[in-house]
Amino acid sequence: MTLSLRSTARRAALVAGVALLGACAAPTVLNTQWANPQFSGKPPMRSILVLGIAKDPNNRRNFEDQMVAQLAARGVKAVPSYRFAPDAGAVEQVKLEQAVKEAGVTGVLLTRVVNVTEQVNVSPAMVMGPPMGYGFGGFYGFYGGMWATSYVVPPTVYTTQHVAADTRLFETANYTLVWSASTTTTPSGGSVQSMFEQFSRLIVDALAKDGLV
Repeated sequence: MTLSLRSTARRAALVAGVALLGACAAPTVLNTQWANPQFSGKPPMRSILVLGIAKDPNNRRNFEDQMVAQLAARGVKAVPSYRFAPDAGAVEQVKLEQAVKEAGVTGVLLTRVVNVTEQVNVSPAMVMGPPMGYGFGGFYGFYGGMWATSYVVPPTVYTTQHVAADTRLFETANYTLVWSASTTTTPSGGSVQSMFEQFSRLIVDALAKDGLV
């Protein structure tokens, strides 16, 4: 009987753990997007410079490489900006426009993190009583089962991080805004590489649906 009670408690803990993992597994979601009606019906862009706004040079390179790969899969000639503007930090306008000229592209895709917030989550405690079937055998058997040892699964406190980002596509003829989108990413504990890949796929798919790539 003791073994059965322990097994029940372990199952309860496992259920709580699965629920926790499920709560942390949300991917990047597209909140809003906008397409400039002036570019409706025009041919899609076939060459784009990808620019990630990040102070960490490694994150910037990884992000731009992932976005370039997703655009290339759509037949777009995409190039990362770090090839032409490798320095960390903001680039002067003259140097940035020179980088665009050297890349020979018709569009520039910029992404930056707007803010990062944390949400505190608490899963309720659970009290596990005797296993099913315990106390069968009449009134006193049931009465005795009500006094059997119960197991308490304590509440679980965890935080969920939400990263809000802004992505915009400009054409390079007059640097007119062509498309914009806001997203929220909830890291699931996986690699930064996989997070960038999922984000880039979402953005490129949205651009393709709007006929821009």
